[in-house]
Amino acid sequence: MASVSMTVNGKAVSGEVEGRTLLVEFLREGLELTGTHVGCDTSQCGACVVHVNGESVKACSVLAVAVDGADIRTIEGMAAPDGTLSVLQQAFQDHHGLQCGFCTPGMVMSAADLLQKNADPSEQEVREWLEGNICRCTGYHNIVKAILAAAATLRGEKIAAE
Repeated sequence: MASVSMTVNGKAVSGEVEGRTLLVEFLREGLELTGTHVGCDTSQCGACVVHVNGESVKACSVLAVAVDGADIRTIEGMAAPDGTLSVLQQAFQDHHGLQCGFCTPGMVMSAADLLQKNADPSEQEVREWLEGNICRCTGYHNIVKAILAAAATLRGEKIAAE
């Protein structure tokens, strides 16, 4: 067993894990943060995307011991402390960027990373950024619209909900 300590959604946490424990397992089972989903266990689907030190990573492909001391942000850390949705989360809701919701946490986390790096992405750039995230319900059209709307809102532009 190994001890791990990290900051998750602004809160210091620690625990004992086996050396083979994946970050997604530590988050879901050790910390009961079940918003990070396990879809494929092969880092193909993107349902488990979280931010590690500000970068999006697939939590099913990272060992918990490898992120000892890191700053982790999960989908639970996206909303404001009072529970109101972030601009990006609200855009997903307003623009119907989700259906079953299984891929949504990973999509939101990936999109948040994109918007940190590029405040004004093109539709093509959004689509390319999401290549590692699989959605089997929406066909991506509304997900892309939601991300572009969130980007516009974050830039101070007013976009009407659909």
